[in-house]
Amino acid sequence: MKRNASLLFCIVVIMAASACSKEAPPAAPPPPDVLVTVPIQRDVPVYMELVGQAVGFQDVEIRARVEGFLETVAFTEGSLVRKGQLLYRIDPKPLQAALASAKANLATSQARLEKAVNDVKRLTPLAAQQAVSQQELDNATAQRDAAAAQVDAGRAVVEKAEFDLSYTTITAPLDGLIGTTKVKAGNLVGRGESTLLVTISQIDPILFRAGIAEAEYLKVARRFIEERAQGAVQGGKTPIQLILADGTVHPHEGRLDAVERNVDTLTGTIALQIKFDNTERIVRPGQFGRVRFVIDQKKDALLVPQRAVQELQNLYNLAVVGADNTVRFRTVKVGPREGTLWVIEEGLKPGERVVVEGLQRLREGATVNPKPAHAETTPAATSAAGAPAAAGGKAEVK
Repeated sequence: MKRNASLLFCIVVIMAASACSKEAPPAAPPPPDVLVTVPIQRDVPVYMELVGQAVGFQDVEIRARVEGFLETVAFTEGSLVRKGQLLYRIDPKPLQAALASAKANLATSQARLEKAVNDVKRLTPLAAQQAVSQQELDNATAQRDAAAAQVDAGRAVVEKAEFDLSYTTITAPLDGLIGTTKVKAGNLVGRGESTLLVTISQIDPILFRAGIAEAEYLKVARRFIEERAQGAVQGGKTPIQLILADGTVHPHEGRLDAVERNVDTLTGTIALQIKFDNTERIVRPGQFGRVRFVIDQKKDALLVPQRAVQELQNLYNLAVVGADNTVRFRTVKVGPREGTLWVIEEGLKPGERVVVEGLQRLREGATVNPKPAHAETTPAATSAAGAPAAAGGKAEVK
């Protein structure tokens, strides 16, 4: 019995010691730190972007106007040429022979005319004295008139032969960029048709053509009318940016040059033609790109950093921190992008705090420790001037 009592006592002591050695439950973790900012409020320009293609200010097709064998190709393909520069020479020998023949025929006709004139001069006084019949004088007069007509026809043939001979030397009609030749030296050109030889494009300035939907065109037209009425832009012409295929912005602003007279009934669009300076000759005919210009102004728009916006299945959410430091995820309607900022059209109020960093570890209703974002992460620092995306960056298609 004593042994059992001692054993029981030891067990009780061990259990008591074990109970005393248990640690206290851990304290709740502190709320996570997050960086927050308040949206800035300002007027934001609304841009329209149109896809289109560049064309030369003048695109001139150089064609062979006479038949002959191409003797010389006198330019470097793909280079800049000057007005009057020699491009091609067609073998002139057949046309030189034709010109010589035409001049000989003209000389013969002139000799006949001179004889006919002398005959009329000689017969006129004789007919007055009735030394010759009136019929003879009339015949001489008719021969003189026919010879004069033959001389005129001969001169026309000579002029045509001279023109044809001049067409054997083909020069550039304007300053521009020349393409690759379609015909090489030694080929017969101009037989039955005016053979296309090459195309020259004037690329400074250069034109950009884009189609715009009928409804959007009405907005643009009203915008220009308002500007002319207000005198906001000289001539009522809005500056237009050209965004190239690699996302860079053309260094020169463009101006609306022309609007097509009618709407295409098949596509429901109307063509706009915009003119750009192209002194660097970077833009070539046929290049695709986008033109961008201001079409409206959003008054007192709210902007937040793009990093604060979460997108999931075409839904956009913001993490908003309330007055009690709890997080609420809110679905918002976004507008156009403005640099590194995003316009929030619906779902956010001025002065509300938005999480810009630390979103990954947040859940609905969680308590957080909000801290103001650093200067470089605030909306005012990222786009203080409210300018569009910098040159070289991607522009947002509206």
